[in-house]
Amino acid sequence: MPPTRTPRPQRIALLSFPGVRAFDISVITEVWGSDRTLRGVPPFELRRTAPDPHTPIPVRGGLTLTPDRPLSWLDHLTTTDLVLVPGIEDPDADLPASVLDALRRAHIAGVPVASLCAGAFVLARAGVLDGRRAVTHWQLAGTLAARHPSIQVEPDALFVEDTGVWTSAGTAAGIDLCLHLVRTAHGAEAAAAIARAMVTAPFRTGTQAQFIEHPTPRADRDADALAAVRAHALAHLDEPHTVATLAARAGMSPRSFARHFQATTGTTPLHWLIGRRVAEAQKLLELTDHPLPEVARRAGFGSEVTMRQHFASHLATSPRDYRNAFRQRPGLTRD
Repeated sequence: MPPTRTPRPQRIALLSFPGVRAFDISVITEVWGSDRTLRGVPPFELRRTAPDPHTPIPVRGGLTLTPDRPLSWLDHLTTTDLVLVPGIEDPDADLPASVLDALRRAHIAGVPVASLCAGAFVLARAGVLDGRRAVTHWQLAGTLAARHPSIQVEPDALFVEDTGVWTSAGTAAGIDLCLHLVRTAHGAEAAAAIARAMVTAPFRTGTQAQFIEHPTPRADRDADALAAVRAHALAHLDEPHTVATLAARAGMSPRSFARHFQATTGTTPLHWLIGRRVAEAQKLLELTDHPLPEVARRAGFGSEVTMRQHFASHLATSPRDYRNAFRQRPGLTRD
């Protein structure tokens, strides 16, 4: 019997050029640059590509980024690989023509492309975002829309995907997008393992609107009185929950509860609950062999039909196809 062939790691190309942000470089390196195979995370090949791979790139804060591959390395990527554009310090700065050309070639070849924060301006100037939805830091959303009217700028989203092109909002939203890209390609458990190592949430619900500067009551800023209610809902996802029952647990009227919940999470109680149930169903589909109706029950959807509808709207796939793609067959359990 011939030996089993080990598939090559997913290749991740980090575009490097003067003006990229140190924080975004660090996030990308933390997500894809560490070996976490002992924790069940697949291996990755992260490369820092640059117009001149032999010249270190200065980064703000006295740091230096050392490239290790030329931009031509992108030409060897496939539709299962990924090109990442860090945020840039100055959206008005000149960009190397070779970087824009490499982005266009990768995009035309069908390679997924993603940007963090103001990296959306790089994609825009390469023409990759023409006719697409996109997001950037809320302070720059108006500028991006004004300079590139063919782009449908989403001012609130934490990250946006449009036909294989991903963009994210500012700073921490880059972490959200990176973990989501891992989850999309390798499953919820791989993303969760990386998130645990980074001591961050596997995903956040809500929108960028919760971070836009506007006056808020001090009590709402300083304390989250609804944390216990959310913890209870997470521990009992298989039980029915309504705004009224959750509000009663918080000692609030339904209207006041919904208002405070939106203020503290950036989303409605219903949308938050559905997101958590989708995540729980993903985990059950990956790690157990429970039939789909049982997965739906345990995740709190009530029926397989309802679960299938939410998978279609949240993940653009079905529970069955998700299980086939991400199921970890060794060690499956029914417990």
